[in-house]
Amino acid sequence: MADNDNTPASAPDAAGSDLGRRPSRWQATKRAWASRPQRASKAVVASSSVARIESKRRGPLRSVLTIAAVTGLVATVALPAYAAFSPEEATTTMEQLAADGAQTLVVASEVQGSDLSRSSYAATTPDEIAKKKAEEAAAAAAAAAAAARTQAASSGGSYAVPAGVPLVAPGSGIVRRPLPYFNNFGAPYAGHRGTDYMVERGTPIYSVADGVVTTSTDGGGALGVTVTIMHNINGHAVQSVYGHMLGGSRTVSAGQTVSAGQMIGQVSDTGRAFGTHLHLMIHVDGTRVDAEGWLVANAG
Repeated sequence: MADNDNTPASAPDAAGSDLGRRPSRWQATKRAWASRPQRASKAVVASSSVARIESKRRGPLRSVLTIAAVTGLVATVALPAYAAFSPEEATTTMEQLAADGAQTLVVASEVQGSDLSRSSYAATTPDEIAKKKAEEAAAAAAAAAAAARTQAASSGGSYAVPAGVPLVAPGSGIVRRPLPYFNNFGAPYAGHRGTDYMVERGTPIYSVADGVVTTSTDGGGALGVTVTIMHNINGHAVQSVYGHMLGGSRTVSAGQTVSAGQMIGQVSDTGRAFGTHLHLMIHVDGTRVDAEGWLVANAG
């Protein structure tokens, strides 16, 4: 009976007897659990080592790729700029231009040289300038008179001035004769208040002195076409009247200032006249005087 006893009480003893020979299942499990973190750490370390190795391997490759990318970027920017760049042309010196005949002067065959005339300029004194101005004024007055005669002639009322007859009264001084010449005096008769100078039709009539025109009309009654001028001569009021003038020949108008010797019209026989002549009347300070006697005493 004792030899066949298999009660549980004997199990601990058997187990206890095995403890000295090998570890129990619990201990083995404990050791397995204790060793797992250590293996994990080793795996992490191994993984880090592999990463470092891979990083070292990828380092040169990454540098190569970076350099290639930068090179491509530089080429992208530089190539269009280089394509747009055009080198400057080589500078040509004046000697090269002269040697190559780059400059050519073409002169038209009809162009000819001209000499400077010394008469085109002059140094003048104040007296010469004043004289020149007086001549220009006289020429302008003559031109105006000629234009007036031309206009009158175109209307059929005036005659051309005879050849050789001056357009400005001859002589000098403040008083001039009203005609360049005359043939004779008209016969006096009762009630006649002027001097008749017999001369051809169209002969110029000039103002006897500087003055202002007070009358210029074609309707002068018995005097026909008439011009009247007031003068101040040596402090005296002098009035000159010119009658029987040619219709359309008047070159002055009322209110106009005239100069001594300026042409004012032409001789004719308008109004109550017999034959072509100038009827001249002179009044000094309101008193009628003999026209020819006054001219002899005053005209230059």
